[in-house]
Amino acid sequence: MPNNNQVLAKEHRQSQNFFDSDLMLQHFIYSRASVLGLSFMQPYLAALGQKAAGLMNPLSLRADKQPPKHIKRDFYGQNIDHVEFHPDYWQLAQIAIDSQMFRVKWQPELRAAFAHERNLLSFSAGYLYAMSESGLYCPLCMTDGVALLLDKYAAEEDKARLLPHIYATTLEDFYTGAMFLTEKAGGSDVGANLVTATKNEDSSYTLNGEKWFCSNANAQIIFALARTDADKKGTSGLGIFLVERQLPNGEANPMQLVRLKDKLGTRSMASGEYIFTNTRATLVGQPTQGFKIMAEMMNLSRLYNAIAALSAARRALAEAYQFLSFRSTFGKNALQHALVRTKLWELSALTTASFYLSFRAITALDAAENGDHQEQQLLRLLTPMLKKATAQDAVYVVRESMELMGGLGYIEDGVMPKIMRDVMVLPIWEGAGNIMLLDMLRASSKSEGLALMLAEIEAAINTHSPENLPQYEQLKANIKAALAQVDTDLIQVAAKTAFEQLTRWYQFALLLKAKDEDSQAWIEPALDYWKNNYLGLPSTLMLPSVEDTQAAMAWRF
Repeated sequence: MPNNNQVLAKEHRQSQNFFDSDLMLQHFIYSRASVLGLSFMQPYLAALGQKAAGLMNPLSLRADKQPPKHIKRDFYGQNIDHVEFHPDYWQLAQIAIDSQMFRVKWQPELRAAFAHERNLLSFSAGYLYAMSESGLYCPLCMTDGVALLLDKYAAEEDKARLLPHIYATTLEDFYTGAMFLTEKAGGSDVGANLVTATKNEDSSYTLNGEKWFCSNANAQIIFALARTDADKKGTSGLGIFLVERQLPNGEANPMQLVRLKDKLGTRSMASGEYIFTNTRATLVGQPTQGFKIMAEMMNLSRLYNAIAALSAARRALAEAYQFLSFRSTFGKNALQHALVRTKLWELSALTTASFYLSFRAITALDAAENGDHQEQQLLRLLTPMLKKATAQDAVYVVRESMELMGGLGYIEDGVMPKIMRDVMVLPIWEGAGNIMLLDMLRASSKSEGLALMLAEIEAAINTHSPENLPQYEQLKANIKAALAQVDTDLIQVAAKTAFEQLTRWYQFALLLKAKDEDSQAWIEPALDYWKNNYLGLPSTLMLPSVEDTQAAMAWRF
């Protein structure tokens, strides 16, 4: 007599390689990367995809359950402020190093060879990596941001000494980076920061004061904001400083780790509070240009935030889909239930749109770094838009995916609770949603980004979906009316709705542009969902078939 008392059918299976399973990522990489770039990066993506689907899962779960510890003193009572990690954390770090995500961007020969696609190649690896470990993806984000500032603004001696540690191939040589920005008094209001910088006779500086939220608390390379001019209020009185753990004579640079943060998620990595006490630092750039320089690192971090959100949503949805494909309820396979299929249709549409919005920003970054002024202007608006939209949608997609798995999705033995906890930081980190809206407002008035984005939407609508032109014209009218408000408070409130509408229309345009013979299987369902829910069209009842639902996932086992 057969034993039917089991959760999944005996033939159940899961992806063994997240790169091989992800049809959407493969299609995008194969259609956008150069032959040389693909030949270099594809083996690393395949290897990382296999590790992300296998080895990284137990490593990530253990590192999450056994977070870093703050060792205040050594055996002899000396203050050492050491951060001790579970060994699996370091194994996960080596996997990141092996993926080439930094080497392809910063190793001089590779950087030159892939100058027009280095972000595409790097973030593709990051996308796969974060599907299994988003905690350590934060320190990796900080490290790339530190490399950016070193490369653009540091003295040649410091650049030559430190950059090779970022594209190192071994843990022993690998340095990670950090951004010590936030303080108690200001939070997101960086202009209220109080940490001071005093110039020394040898042109170095000493920093004094407290930093309140320091992600990647054990980083070897730190960029910190400090006030260089007490008489200048706001961000105009801030400089940015390179802080290293060791002084040139080998002694420890004095800085006190007060404690590590006990966080809801991303528990595998260390966030802490530091007090600078005559901490030696090197000024980078001009004494009053600190926030402007730091903003470049912050904008890169916002793109990392979007990739982390996309990866979390994609992983959660894949877990739910794989579960439902082999789960029987009420006498039939779960995918036979109409409500299950319509929910998967919704979540796959949101994730697909997030994918193309995120990778549009990545390709814009590659173009901007190579001198494309229009793409640079577009990024000014797209970056905060992307950060807000992907974080918001990821929280929803992960929560709904967990519900699709029922009670089992809530159990800590699996990955879903960790993904849910990790994803909750993404709407907050690097600026909450309201900060992103204010940044979009500034971008609309100080850059060409809005005009360029509207032109891109209009071109896509004219070419691929002219029947939607009346709704698009209404969108432009709504944006114009919102920005025409006289009162500042009214502008901000009206802009929230207008920019959220703009985001959905831009995603729709990108979906239209991305559709071809190969991608239409997952883009058509997303377009149908957009037309029914976001474009102001009369709603029609959609009931995707099992086959349509499977195609919309763009995922194979």
